[in-house]
Order: sequence, then C-alpha cells, then structure tokens
Amino acid sequence: MVDDRSSIVITGCTRGLGRALVDEFIKQGHQVIGCGRSTQEIQSLQKLYSSHHFESVDISNHDEVENWAKEVFRKCPSPDFLINNAAVINENSVLWKISSSEFDRLIDINLKGTFYLIKNFLPDMTQKNRGIIINLSSGWGRSTAPEVAPYCASKWAIEGLTQALAQELPSGMAAIPLNPGIIDTEMLRSCFGDGAGGYPSAEQWAKKAAPFILGLNTENNGQSLTVA
Repeated sequence: MVDDRSSIVITGCTRGLGRALVDEFIKQGHQVIGCGRSTQEIQSLQKLYSSHHFESVDISNHDEVENWAKEVFRKCPSPDFLINNAAVINENSVLWKISSSEFDRLIDINLKGTFYLIKNFLPDMTQKNRGIIINLSSGWGRSTAPEVAPYCASKWAIEGLTQALAQELPSGMAAIPLNPGIIDTEMLRSCFGDGAGGYPSAEQWAKKAAPFILGLNTENNGQSLTVA
C-alpha cells in the first residue's frame, strides 16, 4: 500500500492562516511540524496534537532556526512541503513616519526569517532531490497600497527571492510564491478594520487552500500562484 501522507513544515502555526492550515492538514491525515513565537500557544497546540511536532522558535533569529532544523531532521523525514507562512504587517502609516525599529522587525520576520528557513532546511532537501517550498506572498507582493509600504516591500522581495530560488533548485523540487488571497485575519483587520469581516475566515480559506497546496508539484516551479 502506498503511503500518501505528506510531511509538512510550517512557520507561524499558532494563529491566522498558519493555524487554520495546521488543523486542516492534520484532519486530512498529514504529518505537521510547526513553529511559532508564543511558547504558551505552542504548548497548547502540542497538547492538542501530541503525535505531531511543534516548537517555539523566533524565525528572525538564525541560531534558533538552525537549532530547530537540526531537531526536526533528527525526529522526522525530510519534508515534502516547507511552507514559509509567518509574517507581520506594519501599523498603517505613511512610510516616512514608520519607525526604524518597526521596519527592521518586519523585514527580519517576513524576509530574513524566510531565508533562514530555506538556508537550514534546503541542504537536506536538495540532497534528496525532493520537496516543495511554498513562500506565502500577498496581493501586496504584486501590487501596492498606501500606508503598508514596508509590508509591500517584504512581499515583493518574497516574490523575487522565490522565483530566483526556483531557478537554482534540482529538477525534483519546486519553489512557489503563493498569494493566499484576501482573508479575514487579525493582520487584515489591522488594515481594514471591521471591513475585513466581509472576507472568508481563515478556517473557511484553509478548506480550499490545503488541497490546493498539496496539489502543487514540480510543474509549478517558479510560478506566482494564488489560491483559487
């Protein structure tokens, strides 16, 4: 009998889209390895899903990511999917009024954090010539809007980084920048306020997004896609 269960590594797994995907992937019978910043929320998630693996990791800290990756490879097979989901958004403001510390934090998480995951997971994955890397992008990674310039900059960078990575991977792998669409999350509400309520919830989105993601393969390498 063929085992069609996938091994999935996902960042930002304790809230929003990440948490919704964790629930949906596990419901569909897949193995999930996730990380998030909140130790308390990670502990709750580990208690709920004891046969899966969750760890408190600050992805903006390279040493923490490196140590986590080593631990993952000790416990689990090389992932079939590496999903860089974790991200933050700036408070609505024109660019010149955003503090340097807020800008730095956003770039450290959204862009450098994605790089740190790639740097520490891909050596093993490329050695085995298998695995799909999905970097969560945004509509604001392909267009722009006022008062979210740092977020736009980070997601445009994710698009470029992912498409360049796609040109570097061996033939058995793929890297895909994925726009999730407009979803009612805490992050969206920071921009849209109550207007975010007119969009699907993270849980509704995940029911469609999980099978979409699991259907991606090497033919999609380098394609800028949107969950449809």
